[in-house]
Amino acid sequence: MTKLIGYVGTYTKEESKGVYQFTLDTDDKVIKEVKLAAELDNPTYVTVSHNNKYLYAVAKEGDKGGVTALSINPESGELSKLNSQALAGSPPCHVSINHDNSLVLTANYHTTVIASYLTNEDGSLNPAASVVEHAGSGPHERQEKPHMHFAGFTPDENYAIAIDLGSDRVITYSINHGKLTETQVFHTKPGSGPRHITFHPNKNIAYVMTELSSEVIVLNYNEMDGSFTEQQTIRTIPKDFNQINDGSAIHISPDGQYVYAANRGHNSIAVFKVEQDSNQLSFVEWTTTEGDWPRDFVIDPSGEFLVATNQKSNSMTLFGRDKNTGKLTLIQSEVKVPEPVCVKFLNV
Repeated sequence: MTKLIGYVGTYTKEESKGVYQFTLDTDDKVIKEVKLAAELDNPTYVTVSHNNKYLYAVAKEGDKGGVTALSINPESGELSKLNSQALAGSPPCHVSINHDNSLVLTANYHTTVIASYLTNEDGSLNPAASVVEHAGSGPHERQEKPHMHFAGFTPDENYAIAIDLGSDRVITYSINHGKLTETQVFHTKPGSGPRHITFHPNKNIAYVMTELSSEVIVLNYNEMDGSFTEQQTIRTIPKDFNQINDGSAIHISPDGQYVYAANRGHNSIAVFKVEQDSNQLSFVEWTTTEGDWPRDFVIDPSGEFLVATNQKSNSMTLFGRDKNTGKLTLIQSEVKVPEPVCVKFLNV
């Protein structure tokens, strides 16, 4: 029997207490053993180190916001707090870690800031090595100032990438001992509100999800200078859907064959096939997430399952994934998790 341990970052505005842990039994095809793993204030986004020793969660610390480092028990998956680092203002909304677990990045929707933190050998965090403030705006009513929604690494980890929903920018930074220096800027369509990015596992292609326009932008990535050029834009919702929709998460299958994008409002995951010659996307299908406001989802390490989180219905949904067609089949719905946002598995 194969059991995969996963973690869910949550809002703690109502009944949630922090980061939750669950088990995906891949033989019985069921999510079970959902339980509180770490008590934190608003740990909406989490990331797991590639050696599975540490979990980093954004969190609120009194009137400050920052990132908390936790160690992972290798047998049980239980979390133990190591330390936290915080800056003035609201907590960040995104966190990521590089492959050798030496540098953590956070993005803050409310304070216009991305920050970097060097780690210690025990996984704990040093004070911020770099804090970058941004300026700018866009034409949409929600674009009155920068809203940094993602901070992560390019596949070669030579650059950091931040995405600013507020001023329609994908920003590239060089990294020098944790210090971030802006080197390139890609401008998306005004008012599109880019949110998250995912890179193809073995090609210099990236896919950006927009929150405000509900689109995926296909970008060519130049690893020599960290720049991007646009190749395609494709809608993630039906043309006749005229209700509110906020694009949310975007992820690519481990084999690079399919891209998945979540829609809050349409309450679906859009499935796209990656055309191997052009790397452009062709639409496959929409699948309902069986809940309200799918904030995030994750494909398991085998590529055979997908787990979605429905923030407003306090639930997770488990799908089987056909590796040949990319299509999703409902297996289990209404798995109770309070106020779920981000979901991540331990690495295999």
